[in-house]
Amino acid sequence: MATYDFVFDGLGLREWCGGSDGGAGGNAPLSMDALMSQARGEEAEVSLWETPFPSLDALHEACDAMPQSRDLTSGLEDGFLAIKDGLQVVVDPLTQPLSWALRNALWLMQAVPWWIMIPLLMVVAFAVGRSLRLVGLVGLSFALLAFIDYYDYTMQTLAIIFVCAFICVLFGVPIGIAMARNDRVQRTMIPVLDMLQTLPPFVYLIPLIFLFSVTEPKLYGIAIILYAIVPVVRLTDLGIRMVDKEVIEAADAFGMTDRQKLFGVQIPLALPNIMAGVNQTIMMSLAMVVIASLVSAPGLGVLVLRGIRSLELGVGLVSGLGIVLLAIILDRVTKAALARINASQN
Repeated sequence: MATYDFVFDGLGLREWCGGSDGGAGGNAPLSMDALMSQARGEEAEVSLWETPFPSLDALHEACDAMPQSRDLTSGLEDGFLAIKDGLQVVVDPLTQPLSWALRNALWLMQAVPWWIMIPLLMVVAFAVGRSLRLVGLVGLSFALLAFIDYYDYTMQTLAIIFVCAFICVLFGVPIGIAMARNDRVQRTMIPVLDMLQTLPPFVYLIPLIFLFSVTEPKLYGIAIILYAIVPVVRLTDLGIRMVDKEVIEAADAFGMTDRQKLFGVQIPLALPNIMAGVNQTIMMSLAMVVIASLVSAPGLGVLVLRGIRSLELGVGLVSGLGIVLLAIILDRVTKAALARINASQN
């Protein structure tokens, strides 16, 4: 006798279930206790202490008409596969520019000789931070990575981060502005952002693998963007909402239009928060690049994956050190930009 036979008997649903013996021993796997009792020709006794939760599988044991948990997951997979072709027709043209951007960025970062690229990155670091110490850190870090023959992998990782972080800012800042200016948009977007922020990184890859070829850069590009766009959206919204109301009232008194207030008052005052969001977006992009190496994303993540698969301790540790150096460089450069913005506003 199944544990929950009394439920269907009490509701008069035994005929709907498909028989007087219910689903006992149906398609669900039997427990060891049930198998031993069946071998002895006895009925398995379930104590009150061991009574299972009335889950789909437990109810299926009492009624064959009840679906099992695996039916739910199989139905979800079948539904996704049924709409996959339609989704591809819509999503492929929209995301193709991302593949072109990633391919061109990867080619450019590797085609430019090291004796041009490293000084160029040092010049960019100086232009952003105005700090010779920061410039020295950038030059020394890239020289060290090139010295151990990790230069190409580093440039690949950097190219992916540049493209994905740029797209995150390009779309994230307008979304954050729309959330700050419209409470309804904010209420709509917050559950979406919560979902994107709490989903495990590997989950982003599962539907994308079914939609795109592993050879397409947009496969890992979309996963990185979805994972990393949340901070810049949230902090843009927060920064604009934190602008002093008295400043907004003064702008209204001067007769500024909404557009003038946005670009002349709100965005400049919210810029420190926006830059903090950009910093976090870049850091999250770097974290996701490593995970995206599972689906053919090039860069230092490939070496980390190789160290795990082949148990090459040295390769894994050194490539991990390279990722740490890259993270430190990107963090210091963006924080230097944020410090300059704060200093100019003060």
